[in-house]
Amino acid sequence: MKRLWLIFAQTVTVSVALLFVVQTLRPEWLHRGDHDIAILHEAAPNSVDRPLASFADAAKKAVPAVVHIYTSQEVQAPRNPFADDPFFRHFFGDRSEATQRRAGLGSGVIVNGDGYILTNNHVVESADEIEVALNDGRKLKAKVVGTDPESDLAVVRIPAAEKLPVITFAAKDSLRVGDVVLAIGNPFGVGQTVTSGIVSALGRSHLGINTFENFIQTDAAINPGNSGGALVDSNGNLVGINTAIYSQSGGSMGIGFAIPVSLARTVLEQIIRNGTVTRGWIGVEVQEITPELAESFRLSATSGALIAGIMRGSPADKAGIKPGDILLSVEGKKVTDAQTMLELIASLAPGRRSVFKLRRNNEELEMEVTVGKRPRPPRE
Repeated sequence: MKRLWLIFAQTVTVSVALLFVVQTLRPEWLHRGDHDIAILHEAAPNSVDRPLASFADAAKKAVPAVVHIYTSQEVQAPRNPFADDPFFRHFFGDRSEATQRRAGLGSGVIVNGDGYILTNNHVVESADEIEVALNDGRKLKAKVVGTDPESDLAVVRIPAAEKLPVITFAAKDSLRVGDVVLAIGNPFGVGQTVTSGIVSALGRSHLGINTFENFIQTDAAINPGNSGGALVDSNGNLVGINTAIYSQSGGSMGIGFAIPVSLARTVLEQIIRNGTVTRGWIGVEVQEITPELAESFRLSATSGALIAGIMRGSPADKAGIKPGDILLSVEGKKVTDAQTMLELIASLAPGRRSVFKLRRNNEELEMEVTVGKRPRPPRE
């Protein structure tokens, strides 16, 4: 037992002596572990303190320029099935001419300090009264400046006032698939709302929504009441006007569509300048070239647009274009399908002589066509 105690005492004495020497000559050896812990803490700080990504600045910039639009119109009241009963009319009077007011809801974007607001045509169509509620609480009466049903855009105007917030337009073609976007509007009338998502696709067409389609598709939540509101980028700049959703329930399902700012700006400028939108027209009915048609016409590809019909006395008729011709290009710009052809012709100024390249009986030829003015669609 005494031997064990002596061994223990000697071990402790040697350990203390060694610790004293290390502390005196190499103190950093004893604190290396603490230093490593400090480095790890610095490299990975507490996640609670790390700032998260935010689009608050973009929302703050754009939200004041987005307004709520309230409309109303007088419509014929549903006819009572007993209206023709003499007994009923004796007690309740003749109500065959009874009317009632129908309310509508949408959004809009202030585009300049003179009070011009860009919105959807279907928001203000047939409205008798339009009231605009600004983000700061002001409510002003508005009048329609002009509409363009074929792109579903419209411009209304409120009295010019001091310090009207104005949206900033994004640069043309600056938007990319995958970019973050914010949708701002008044869904279901609950009040100003901002939702976020990404650009899911660009150039969506053939949806049957408008005559002229070149939609931005986004998964940012768009609901009834958002129509006419702003779709902005992560810097708060306007990239589109929210227009439609794909939905089986009436609410957002992650597929929303917005009119790109390039088209919206062109329509806006024409309406402010002329009160209407003027487009080119040649008076043809076109058809998509399917693989079956391409084979029957002995075509190597399905690009182009088949002329299926000609309106008598139209610019195309006067120029000598015939049914069965295949339109290949307009002013040197390739026609890939019927929608492209429509857009290319619409972009031409009425009265201009333009060169059209066609294929007829396996031969290519060029024709000059004096472009006419596209008729406005009849109101339903």
